[in-house]
Formats: sequence, structure tokens, C-alpha cells
Amino acid sequence: MSLIIDYYVNILLVEDEFKVSEFIQKGLKEQFHHIDVAFDGLFGEKLALENEYDLAIVDVILPGKSGLELCHQIRKYKQDMPILLLTALGTTKDIVTGFESGADDYLVKPFHFDELLARIKALGRRRMLVSPGIIYKAGDLEVDASKKITKRNGREIILTAKEFALLEVLIINKNRVLSRTFIAESVWGIHYDGGTNIIDVYINYLRSKINKGFSTSLIHTVIGMGYVLKDH
Repeated sequence: MSLIIDYYVNILLVEDEFKVSEFIQKGLKEQFHHIDVAFDGLFGEKLALENEYDLAIVDVILPGKSGLELCHQIRKYKQDMPILLLTALGTTKDIVTGFESGADDYLVKPFHFDELLARIKALGRRRMLVSPGIIYKAGDLEVDASKKITKRNGREIILTAKEFALLEVLIINKNRVLSRTFIAESVWGIHYDGGTNIIDVYINYLRSKINKGFSTSLIHTVIGMGYVLKDH
């Protein structure tokens, strides 16, 4: 069974393994999407910065410039372009490194094509949920969903793309206890591997930034249930 993707037309694929590239191209073209392909990081960067794409699919290990370096460059100039990393490395440390480079999601090789489609669809769904002009508030915390700006008591807090996505889910559902499963599906996509501690790692990252310099904690753990952002 295939999943139809409704959110993307122009897709950039940066993948140096010819068989993998051919496999992805074939599947996405069958879904009527235009695919530009680069087989190294330098040409991938050139394409990404000179053209408009709805999505970039980037392998981590590339000749010329790594996928992580490419993510950094794309994020400097195109903050809203969704980036999906492909890699053979799947430890928590590897995943965190990928997200810190600016990626929106992370898919470990080998993978089934339907899993790739599901991840892409989840990225598109999250992108469409952002409502221009809406500023979410919880106590003295403000989150501008369209501009990707977070402030607490008027002071801007710098977050990575994945930290911001996690905060969005928490503040949209403020005062509601969210399970790890709900957070995983909302932030990491429907096929996220819940066997890792990546959610706890990112909750801790977010807490350290949101709470730094403030006496009141906004993000709370509910033992055996999950997490909640409280509107004090």
C-alpha cells in the first residue's frame, strides 16, 4: 500500500549511493513529484540555495560536504525548508546530532519506501498546521509559530528546529498531560522509534533553555503519564 503525498511538488534529493537515489526517485516520481538530484554535498548546497524546494532529503555521509554541514547551510538561508536526513547511524547521539544540525526528521537506513512516505507526509502535516500571525502564550512565555521566535518575559530564547517543534506541541496543548507516544507522533513522525530516550533528552534541553534565569518552571513531568506545559 502506498501513501499519497499532497504537500510537496519540488523535492531536492542529495544522496551519493546510486541505487538508493534511484529507488527514492522512482517512488516519488510515481507520486507525480519533481525531483532534483545531487550526488555530493557541494552540488546539493548549490541547488538548495539557488532554487526553491518544498523539501530536502539529505544523506548524512556525502562527498564534498557532509549532510550535517549541508543542513547548517540550508538553515542559515532557508529556515522554513523541511529537511529529512537519511543515515545508517541510528544511536541517540547520532539522532541528536542530526537534529542539532537543523534537520526536521531522521530516517535510518535501510527503510521501506512507505516509511519514507509516512515521514514526508508527517513533515508536511506539521508544516500546514502553522497558522500565520498566531502567537501562543503560557504565563510569560510567548511562541510565534510563523516567525519561529520564542520569548519569555520579553527575552528571546534561541531554540533549535526540533526544540521549537517540541515546544509548539507543548504550548498548543498547554495544561494537558501529553504522553510520550503523542509527543513522538506529533514531533518525530508516526514511525518514530519509541525505544530510544530521545524525547526525554529533548525535554531536558528545552527545560534548560526555557527555565534558565527564571524561578518558575513551566514544563513538568507527570510520572507514569508524560509531560505538561502549565499556564501559571
